[in-house]
Amino acid sequence: MESLIEILTDYGYIGMFISAFLAGSIFPLSSELVMLGLLAAGLDPWQLVAYGTIGNTLGSMFNYWIGSLGRIDWIEKYLHVKKKELDRAQRFLAGRGAWMGFFAFLPVIGEGITIVLGLMRANVILTTVSVTIGKFARYALLALGVDIFV
Repeated sequence: MESLIEILTDYGYIGMFISAFLAGSIFPLSSELVMLGLLAAGLDPWQLVAYGTIGNTLGSMFNYWIGSLGRIDWIEKYLHVKKKELDRAQRFLAGRGAWMGFFAFLPVIGEGITIVLGLMRANVILTTVSVTIGKFARYALLALGVDIFV
C-alpha cells in the first residue's frame, strides 16, 4: 500500500485524482495520505481539493452504478461488501433519499451508502450533487487543517 501511495504521489494532480477515484469506489485506498504527501511537496491545495473531489465523486458514482445493477450476490462476492454493511447503510438511508449521499465521505459505511443509493435507484442528479458536496467538504477541511496546523 505504501509503495502505491508513493507512486500516486509522484504523479501529482493526476495521482490525486486516481487515488481519490479508487478511495471513493470500493477499493481500499487512502487518498488523504496521497493528498498530505502532495501538500507537503508544495502542490496547490485548492487544485488538490478539486482533483480529489472530482475523482472521489466519480468513484462513488461507480459504486452507485454497481448498486443500480441490483446484483447483491455480485456485490458480496466480488466487491467484498458484506450484506451487514449494506443493511446498515440501508437503515441509515431509510426514508431519507438521495441527499444522504452527502455522507458518502464516511469511512466504512460510505461505499455502502452509494451502493445502496444505486440499489434504491435514488435520483442520480441529487445523489451526484449531495456526494460532491460531502466529498468537497472533506478535502477542503483536510487542506484547511493542514494550512492551519502545519
